[in-house]
Amino acid sequence: MGRILVADDEAGVRAFLAGALAGDGHHVAQAADGVEALEQLRRHSFHVLITDLRMPRLDGLALLRQARAERPDTEVIVLTAYGAVDTAIEAMKLGAFEYLQKPLASPAELRLLVQRALERRELLALKDHTRQDAGDGVPLGYGDPAMAPVEDALRKVARTNSTVLLVGESGTGKEVAARAIHRLSQRSERPFVAVNCAALPDQLLESELFGHEKGAFTGATQLRRGRLELAEGGSFFLDEVAELKLELQAKLLRVLQERCFERVGGSQTIESDVRWIAATNRDLRARIEQGEFREDLYHRLAVFPIRLPPLRERRADILPLATALVQRLARQLGCAPPAIEAEAHALLLAGEWRGNVRELANTLERALILSEGRTVTAQHLRFEAAASTPASAPAGIRPLADLERDAIVNALALVDGNRRLAAERLGIGLRTLYDKLKRYDLE
Repeated sequence: MGRILVADDEAGVRAFLAGALAGDGHHVAQAADGVEALEQLRRHSFHVLITDLRMPRLDGLALLRQARAERPDTEVIVLTAYGAVDTAIEAMKLGAFEYLQKPLASPAELRLLVQRALERRELLALKDHTRQDAGDGVPLGYGDPAMAPVEDALRKVARTNSTVLLVGESGTGKEVAARAIHRLSQRSERPFVAVNCAALPDQLLESELFGHEKGAFTGATQLRRGRLELAEGGSFFLDEVAELKLELQAKLLRVLQERCFERVGGSQTIESDVRWIAATNRDLRARIEQGEFREDLYHRLAVFPIRLPPLRERRADILPLATALVQRLARQLGCAPPAIEAEAHALLLAGEWRGNVRELANTLERALILSEGRTVTAQHLRFEAAASTPASAPAGIRPLADLERDAIVNALALVDGNRRLAAERLGIGLRTLYDKLKRYDLE
């Protein structure tokens, strides 16, 4: 759930965007032009700004410049009409997160992009918290010796244009590492563009990567530039690369080898100058043996492989991470950051954290809700510290699923069954709440 500011001089467009986002549980404010938007930015803190490029009094590019200068932690998404894509690309060079062409294909496209912007903002906030005082410090480790060789490798490879393959379990910070490489590279002033290969079906993913010509397929009503074009001169991050289908792997291999591509449905060859960073939580060599991943593509991607260790292999980082996460989550929930008692520290250190930082954050968020702003205790955490099954859990410790179900039931009771308010109290999106209601048979 985020605080969103929508700036557009067309009232109908503002209402459509605000309605689509409010339905996901976001808090949405509106501005009729750039000047009004800037005034609201100066009065309030917003997670994401969505702005049209053409507005009276202060246009979108000028608003973007001011927002980046005065509210650098606010992610900016720009809206552009067909035929003004070059201006949108200029906006991305100035620091915009992404652009959307009007009219929007669907509200789902907007919601997905806003969710990605919020996730990026959280990652960067966590990265900034961990940044070392040294000028070239890589914002990943908190002092555990297991992270020292990782940070050293990231610093060294960042100075080159070599392709990097980041390998690690889900939640170990692969995108944070990719952004660190970009930030420390000579391409740091150019765009960093990320694509999650598992997030879109094959045809849409191909169009997302390479763009498409008008009429290339049903629904392609206008030319669309792909992410590769938007990343020109910068870094291109392919997350969950193991999920690419073989046909698309072949096309990606050609781009890596020849540094050029064609849009879907097009014949014009477009040159590409990007620095490639890929990431996976899968064993690519096993995928090769199973015939599901091309060996030649693997060797192109794994020029400089870096393994990111899971939390259980760098336990000295758990408590500093927990402290940083509690501070961030407390801001989101609107309370002062509570202390964590010693017994809770012991439970945190004993956890396996198979979901790594993501699981740690979820556990702490539930604990903050239960503690109501007071000291976080072991009772609030209630997770299976070192147990492989619920049956072997220590006495008094319940599975997280039970705790989550109880938290949802309690939140609904407090707001007389109002699901939108319950989602706000729980700090989750309305759609997420509906999914959990179905999962726990609470509908």
